[in-house]
Amino acid sequence: MADSPRLEEANPLLESESDSRSSLEYLQEATEFDQNGDPENPLEWPTSYKWGIVALLSLMGFTVTFTCISITPIAGYIIDDLNGSPGSPGSKSASVALVTIWELGEAVGPFFIAPLSEMFGRYRLYIIMNTMFTMATVFAALAPSTELLIASRALMGISVACNVLNPAIIGDMFVSEQRGTAITFIMFIPLAGGTIGPVLSGAILQTFGWRTIIWIGVAMAIICQMLFLAFFKETYKVQILGGRSARLFQELGVCEKDKDPKMDWAGFCYSAMRPFVVIFSSSVLGALLVFGSFNFSYFYVVTTTLPDILKDVYGLSPTATGFSFIANAIGTVISLVISKTLLDKIYIKLRSMNGGKDLPEYRLPLSIVGGLMLPPAIILYGWCAEYGLPLFVFLFTVMWLRTSIMLATSPLTAYVVDACGVYSASAMAGFISARCLTSAFLPLSTSHLTGRLGYSGGFSVLGGLSLAFASIPVLIYRNGEQWRQRSWYTSNA
Repeated sequence: MADSPRLEEANPLLESESDSRSSLEYLQEATEFDQNGDPENPLEWPTSYKWGIVALLSLMGFTVTFTCISITPIAGYIIDDLNGSPGSPGSKSASVALVTIWELGEAVGPFFIAPLSEMFGRYRLYIIMNTMFTMATVFAALAPSTELLIASRALMGISVACNVLNPAIIGDMFVSEQRGTAITFIMFIPLAGGTIGPVLSGAILQTFGWRTIIWIGVAMAIICQMLFLAFFKETYKVQILGGRSARLFQELGVCEKDKDPKMDWAGFCYSAMRPFVVIFSSSVLGALLVFGSFNFSYFYVVTTTLPDILKDVYGLSPTATGFSFIANAIGTVISLVISKTLLDKIYIKLRSMNGGKDLPEYRLPLSIVGGLMLPPAIILYGWCAEYGLPLFVFLFTVMWLRTSIMLATSPLTAYVVDACGVYSASAMAGFISARCLTSAFLPLSTSHLTGRLGYSGGFSVLGGLSLAFASIPVLIYRNGEQWRQRSWYTSNA
């Protein structure tokens, strides 16, 4: 293209700045981070700032989980209040749907949140979706009927960005040997919201009414949004370098003729399908998706069955039922300590034993342990409920279950981030959607199963299924490196 202006001529000041550097070299630097140090590279941001972002992400996750789970022990009371009469037909199914519909909405959200984040960056998507989440929570607090409340909670689930983008943001900021600890925090601290919410909701119901607990969620969401606007900044490498390149083209006076300022809908649709492509093109990711989704759904199986068991079998009041959720908190703390202490240490130890070679499979030993701990805990949970074993035994089982669930599932996030790299947001979208769908429908199936077989029979069946799935992380730990080569999205890990 002889008639095109040379880049050096487009901005002659560049030559006066450095005779030894051509504009072409200057442009090349704009397409990659400076290996000698680059303040715009998220991996090189100050450690204190990166952990501040981790704390902010964890706070938003805490808010989301608090808002989602806080109504669990009082769902039946809410339905009775909105319907105007206790024990109305369909109230049991409505109370379960009120809790699990969130997961159905959250299964939809990742398919546009993840691709949009890869087109426009993490920052803009996070701010927009947090705003939508806050508005949907306000609608839930004002809902005059059961149907509108359930619809509002579905919209809240759709607009949750933190579950999709948080692991990808961690991958943007931390190198592989540091991600385990950061991911542990963004996985476990939000679960504290799922414990504190139910503990408070019973007492708040009896004192101020159920809408107050939702308004508390609104206030927390507004605070998080203000903090994000003040402190959060873009972490996605492609978006940062794209902005740098655009600024440089403007400085050089070169027109980017091929850049369409409008949204590329074809690219968006392609990106929206990427979670399916990434997951289903990889047998490893597909198998871990089944293992993680089924096991994580017990979080909601326990959440939806625990209030009824404590009320009907053990005769506890709403306030006492809420405080019984502290058993979940203890299980969360135990799994947090174990994961924080061992997840990165195991990874580094196995890497050193393999000559310094990084493999995502080194994240899986804790998943193997959690997967093997889970089946007996599930079976004991059902038998305690069936035969009214002492309350402390039942609550110990609840604690055991929560510890096992989190040990089995939380390392999978670090695995996906390590294995999928820049496509980790899309991969996590697939994981989260499958997990949410399972969490929405398995509790409903469990209620029918226990209705036919009783608590002991129903949970024994579920425990047997969990034991079968426990072999998946074992097989992938041994063969995952070879199996990952069959997919382009995971072959470079």
